[in-house]
This record gives sequence, structure tokens and C-alpha cells, in this order.
Amino acid sequence: MKAEADFENAFRSSMSQWWQLTVVLFITLVLCIGAYTQRAVFKNADNFFYDLLLQTTAAGNVSSRITIIDIDETSLSAVGQWPWPRYLLAKLVKELFDNQPAAMGLDILLPEPDRSSLKNIQLQFRKDFALNLGFTGVPPAMQDNDLYLAHIFRQADIVGARYFYFDHFNKKASPLRVPFDVVDKSGCLNANQAEGVLTNTPQIETALKYTGFLNSQSDMDGLLRSTPLLISLKGQTFTNLSLSTFLKAHNVKKLEVLENFFGLYIKADKYKIPITRDGYLHMRFSGPGRAHKFIGAADILNQNYSPADIQGKILFIGSSATGLNDIHHTVFDPSYPGLEIHAAILSSIYENRQVIKPIWSHAFISGGLMFTGILMMFLLFFSASPMVLLAGTMVWGSILLISSLLCFIKISVFISPVLPFILTVFTFVFTSFVRFTGARKASFAWFKKLAQAQQFTIKTIVGLVETRDPETGQHIVRTQKYARALVVHLKKSGLFPDILTDDYIETLYHASPLHDIGKVGIPDRILLKPGKLTDEEFEIMKTHSSIGRDTLQRTGRNDQGNYFLKMGALIAGSHHERWDGKGYPDGLCGENIPLCGRIMAICDVYDALISKRCYKPAFSHEKAMNIILVGRGSMFDPQFIDGFFAIEDTIKLIAARHKDL
Repeated sequence: MKAEADFENAFRSSMSQWWQLTVVLFITLVLCIGAYTQRAVFKNADNFFYDLLLQTTAAGNVSSRITIIDIDETSLSAVGQWPWPRYLLAKLVKELFDNQPAAMGLDILLPEPDRSSLKNIQLQFRKDFALNLGFTGVPPAMQDNDLYLAHIFRQADIVGARYFYFDHFNKKASPLRVPFDVVDKSGCLNANQAEGVLTNTPQIETALKYTGFLNSQSDMDGLLRSTPLLISLKGQTFTNLSLSTFLKAHNVKKLEVLENFFGLYIKADKYKIPITRDGYLHMRFSGPGRAHKFIGAADILNQNYSPADIQGKILFIGSSATGLNDIHHTVFDPSYPGLEIHAAILSSIYENRQVIKPIWSHAFISGGLMFTGILMMFLLFFSASPMVLLAGTMVWGSILLISSLLCFIKISVFISPVLPFILTVFTFVFTSFVRFTGARKASFAWFKKLAQAQQFTIKTIVGLVETRDPETGQHIVRTQKYARALVVHLKKSGLFPDILTDDYIETLYHASPLHDIGKVGIPDRILLKPGKLTDEEFEIMKTHSSIGRDTLQRTGRNDQGNYFLKMGALIAGSHHERWDGKGYPDGLCGENIPLCGRIMAICDVYDALISKRCYKPAFSHEKAMNIILVGRGSMFDPQFIDGFFAIEDTIKLIAARHKDL
């Protein structure tokens, strides 16, 4: 039999382990699929760790080669609201160009003619009022602000702006000048295909030798983490404004898209700029906005600046004014100026801090998931000790996080450890939960057997008492049920809410049969005497309360947490105490008598009255209740007497159902 039981336990343990392994394998496969498909929930988890790495490793360094010319709130207040007249913008650009910057990029798109031009004012008055306005003393070149601005742009060789559409075609397509030759030598570039483009006015567009687009795109959660460097339109590839300005500064005419171990990159001069297959750059911000050198446009116009901040620098001209709403939410700053995005891109290039997400990262993560799953299944199968599983989980989880952190710090390569880490933690939590549940189930089964053994022991002891005093019959069972019925009624009545818990009631029910256990210590000549006891014999008989109490207390000292034995001792020692203090063995009175003793006193007396004894006949229920009522406030707690009478029908039913044979 023992061999069969051992085999059955081993079989159950093995089946439990295989079930756990199946769950871990299933979760591993789900995460592997998620790593490839990049579903939103998995991408958000990767982005969370990516943002954390950006914040942790931010150095705060920006390139000193870049200066931002900002048409800020102060400039708008000093000069006038936006849009400025084009001649004023021309004055700003000319002032900057005279200080010989390395290159200038204009983060402003001018698709409509300047209505403040004298030429456009003449046309508007002729159209609206049929009036021909004339202006004297104005050079012809100053009568069209767009032509004048175009002249300054051509002279300054500034990099202008464009914006590509992806949702509709241009009504009237115009040929675009391709400022830089982009050659895809990798054969893997698949830049986003635009449907149309928004350009500057024709006068300005023809004056621009170099251009770059202003498109940027935030992720689903609203954070800007990457931006396109290359976009295609009608088979031609165009460059971002920041990249175009960088190329202009370094006099690069031709770009090559090449491929290395990590993926695609743009080779420009001596610099390698990693990009994704769709032409995006993963941005690495150094901190909150305005980390670069900012000079207000009004200061430039008023010549209130240091030429050293302009000469030889790459300039980006634009506006961070709140009203123009050109702001982005980054991991560092919810209001990062769009104008500074260009500077941040170039800073990451110059500081060699571009983030690389390898093209094989999804496959690598899937492999890491499979290895993690196998490792955790191995630990699950062969580690019987929870500490071994905990140690293995902590070590492997630390390896995943630290290796990803080191790759990001040392070589700017981001490989997310999130999914393998989630699998590691899930396996540990799941296995711990299963083992805890199994241990709890086994513990409960053991406790149930222990409780059964305890009840069996009680019945054996009570049976021994009944053997010594055969007249008690069903007295033990009846008093046990009386006590539970009474205490349940008291709880429903709202009495003693802090004491009468479910555990208290259950313990009272099981401990009440011990109330007369002390009778085993009374000599047979007294316990079994058919007649009335003498005073001396009665004194000996009364010692059964203290004998029972002391016996249970001595037993309970070895088990301080056994509340059952403690209550049994209280019941045995106090169920013959009286409310008026004239009871035994300690002469306790009132509420000094334990609650369980007061309950048992009523139940014990009632059952003794309705039962036949050698010294008296059995009384009727009515007579017994009258005797008990007389004892209200003297023998018994008045509240309990009221409760006992309230459940009188239940008491009669219990007495009838468990009548002595």
C-alpha cells in the first residue's frame, strides 16, 4: 500500500510539473510571436524600457556647432505678430549671412504670397475697388517682398523647407529640384512614399538650391522617438531639413545608403548615420528643450549678439512661439520646440550618440525568449527548492537588464530585454503560485486530518467520561447543540460583536463537550452513588471543574496557539460559576465569568433538569424553563436567559431529536 501511495504521489507531482511546463512553453510562443509582429502592447513595453534608458544615460551634452535663431515671443512682441513681412525676414537672413555661418536651415514654409508686398496691395485694390495705386521712391526690387526674399535666399544659399503629404495628391504637380543625390547601395531602403508636396511660393522655390522636408511623426502614445531622414516622391528621394543643412555645411552632394552588421546607415563625409529600412532616425535627446544655444530674432535685428555665436556655425531659423504650436512631446519634455528637433538630430550625429536598433533585433529577442523559456523550464523541472528558483530568476533577470544597458551605453545599440524579462518573472510568479497553491492544498488536507484526529480524540475522551458516568447519555451532544444555537442567536442580535466571530462559535461548538472532562478524576463511589451526596462528597464532586480546567491548561501549555484547548479549559473551569458569585470553583461573578462559561452554564443546567438522574426524575421542558427563569440575574446572565427563551422552539427540537434511549 505504501508503495502504491508513493507511486501515486510521484505521478501527481510529475503531471503537475508537465502542466506547468506546458503553460510556460505556451507563454513563450505567444511572446515570440509578439516580438515579431510588434503588437501595440509589446511595443509599448519596449518603449517603456527604451525611454528609461534614454533618461538614465542622458549626458546633457549638445554640440557647440549649432545655434538656433528663434522668432520667439519677445521677438514677436518687439517687431510684430506673425507672419512678418518677407522683407523683415530677408533682413534677418542677410544679417546672419554677413557673419559667415557654415550653413543656414529655414524651419519656415512660405507657400502663400506676402500680402504686405506693395505689388500685391496694388493688385488687391485694383480687384476690390478698381483703383490703381502708385508708389513713388520705391525701388522696383522692393515692390515684391517674395522676389526680394528670394534674392536674399539665393545670395545666402539658405536651405529652404518643404512638407510632404501622404493623404492626398497635389492638384497641380510642379517639378522639384533634388538637392542631393541619394544612392541606395544596400538595396534595402524602402523610404515612405509621399503622395504630394507643399512648397514655397514659386519665386522663393526657384531661388532655393537646397531644400529639406519638415515632416516628423510621433508614436502612438504621442511621444517623439524617431523622425524620417529620407522620403520618396515619384521615384526621387529627398532629405530632412536637418540632414540637408548638415550636408550643405559639409559640402556633401552625394549620399550613400549602405548596410553593415546592424542594418542601414547613411554615409555622409566621415559620418555614419544609422537609419531604419524606411529611412527613420532613432532620436537620442540629451535632456529637456532649450539645451542648445538660442538667440532671439529681435536681438539679431537689433545687432545685440556675439558674432562668434554665428560665424562657422550651423544655424536653424524658426519659431518656438507657443501660438504657432510647433512643439513635440519627448521623454524629457512635454513641450520640446520643433525648431530644436533639427539641432538635436545634428547633435546626436556630431556627438556620435545615434541610437541603433539592429534589423535582426526581433529575431534576436525571439531567440532570447526561447532560451529564457528553456532555462526557466529547466529550473522549474529540476529545482525542488524555491530558493534555487528565486536565485535563478534573479540572476537571469539581472543578466538581461544589465547586458541591454551596457550595449546601450557602450555602442548605442538598443535590444529590448523586456519580453524575456517578463517571461522570466512570469515563470517565477506562476510557478511560485502553483507551488504555493499545492502546498496550501496539502497543508489544508493535513490540517483537515489533524482536525479529524482531534475530534476523534475528543469523542474518545468524552466517551471515557460517559463510560464513567453512564447516566449522562446524550447529554454531551445536546449541550453542544444548545450552546451553538444560543451563541448564533446572540451574534444575530448584535451582542458581543468583537467576540462572537465565526471562528469563536466553531471553537465553542467543538470545545463544549470537554466541560465535564474533569469527572474522570472523581472516585466511582461518589460519581456513581445512586443517592444524594453528603456535603463532603459534594465538595469532592465540585472539584471536577478545577480538575478539567487544570488538565486542559497543562496540555495547552505545550501548544500556545491551540485556542481550542484554551476555550475547553475555560468552559470546564467556569460552567458552574454563578452570576451572583456563589458558584464554584472560583466564586466568579457577573462579567468576570468567561463568556463561554456563562453560555455553557445555562445549557448544562437545562439539560440536567430535563434528564433523569439517580437522585431525581426528568423534569418537563416547561418546568425546566421556569426554574431557569427563576435563576435569571442570580445563577445566569440575564441577556443569555433572554436569548435562551428566544430560541425555545429550537431547544425543544434539539432535546427531542437527541433523547436518551
